[in-house]
Amino acid sequence: MGLSHSRDRARRSAMRTILTGTHRANWLLGTLEPEDFAVLQPHLEVVSLPKSAVLYEAEDIISRTYFPQNAMVGLINIMEDGHLVEVASFGREGMFGLLSALVSREAFGRYKVQIPGLASRIPVSRIREAMSARPKLQRLVAGYTEALLAQTFQVASCNAVHTVEARCCNWILSTRDRVDEDLLPLTHADLAELLGVQRSTVSMVLRSLQTTGLISQQRGGIRIVDQAGLEGVACECYRKIRQSYAKVLPVTSA
Repeated sequence: MGLSHSRDRARRSAMRTILTGTHRANWLLGTLEPEDFAVLQPHLEVVSLPKSAVLYEAEDIISRTYFPQNAMVGLINIMEDGHLVEVASFGREGMFGLLSALVSREAFGRYKVQIPGLASRIPVSRIREAMSARPKLQRLVAGYTEALLAQTFQVASCNAVHTVEARCCNWILSTRDRVDEDLLPLTHADLAELLGVQRSTVSMVLRSLQTTGLISQQRGGIRIVDQAGLEGVACECYRKIRQSYAKVLPVTSA
């Protein structure tokens, strides 16, 4: 009996070690000083986010903050006529579910999983307590908020003046940055939603990118063949958004 309990404790300890390491796969959590991370760690849990899962609908009360590890989640505004507009996205460089919970506690829009994977989550009440007690954590969140606002500003400008082809390359490259894989599980429908255009338009753009040897389309999604070439077609917004995050998280410029 004693040996069995000892093995169970060892397994639980090993699992806690694995999950703690996984939390740090998120760049915001990974940037925290050990003493700041230790305040959050007991309240963090790892969850699996399946493809297309809706975590919050508009005006839902937000109870948890999420830190994606290898998942990607989009914030979608649903217009009265039914049109969907992607206004922000979140990957391992950031978090979501805190800013809109500061006052109204209501979600700005629909939070939908675009790329499935893992995330760490924590009750909003716990992270707010930690921010009050830990000034460095508060500054990091403020810096991330500024980078997110800069991204939103840049994306709004990009949508107004840049071509669908350039914007599509931006999304492919930013997704690559977040999942660290050349094969991206993105469908034509996914990109159409991200870009706010018809699926037929996305199909035409991807066919052109494949013809020029920049990507290949296959059953698992879209594979990047020539990343430098894609960066050449992408507009200035991809670079500027990376620079905004690099000011807060130097690892994003690596």
